Amino acid sequence: MAGPHILLVEDDAKLADILQEYLAKQGFKVSWVGDGALAPERILSEAPELVILDLMLPGLDGLSICRQVRNQYAGQILMLTANDDDMDQVAALELGVDDYVCKPLQPRVLLARIRMLLRRPMPPAEASSKPSVSASSRERRFGRLTLHSSLRRCTLAGLEIDLTPGEFDVLWLLSSKPDEIYSRETLTLDARGIEYDGLDRTIDNRIASLRKKLEVDPNKARRIVTVRGKGYRFVPDQW
Repeated sequence: MAGPHILLVEDDAKLADILQEYLAKQGFKVSWVGDGALAPERILSEAPELVILDLMLPGLDGLSICRQVRNQYAGQILMLTANDDDMDQVAALELGVDDYVCKPLQPRVLLARIRMLLRRPMPPAEASSKPSVSASSRERRFGRLTLHSSLRRCTLAGLEIDLTPGEFDVLWLLSSKPDEIYSRETLTLDARGIEYDGLDRTIDNRIASLRKKLEVDPNKARRIVTVRGKGYRFVPDQW
């Protein structure tokens, strides 16, 4: 049974072949369009769960494509940029791009970003039973904590908290299911795109760093707690 549908908008045929093969092996259904001018119609007609959209394309560039479809397309858009240009990234985010990855691509990083985006829920039909929590596909609020996924912005009590991309990814994952336990295996796979080998301490280090930045007392964690032998839990009513 085919997994989520990804539409790849990329004019580099060799790169497109590599990505199609790689993502297909990960269980995704992948289709491809190489001409930007054809992309809007394909996006709207196929309505994939996620679009991987190159910034520089013949016919119509990625920003123009996003501008055309964003109000009609409810799925996720992941943009590929050829360089780490802040202006391009800001413009993309303002137009409704959900995330971006810089070339040259690292397949495991791309896969982690895809999995992160596909885990984001669509805006719920009914409000959460917890009035202190506001959740949408791009922004979440828990008391004085606000997370904005596209901008990777975290504010606490009105102050912006400087998080690394990896720290934000872990925090966003944990907050996606408040009060539920996330194992190291799940966090490693979803945040980093790799299997947990039993020795890797990257997730633990990111949790420790988040506590230093977000907890009142990092040594007595109440907001991101450890569940011995199982993993970590985000506590929504402690913010």
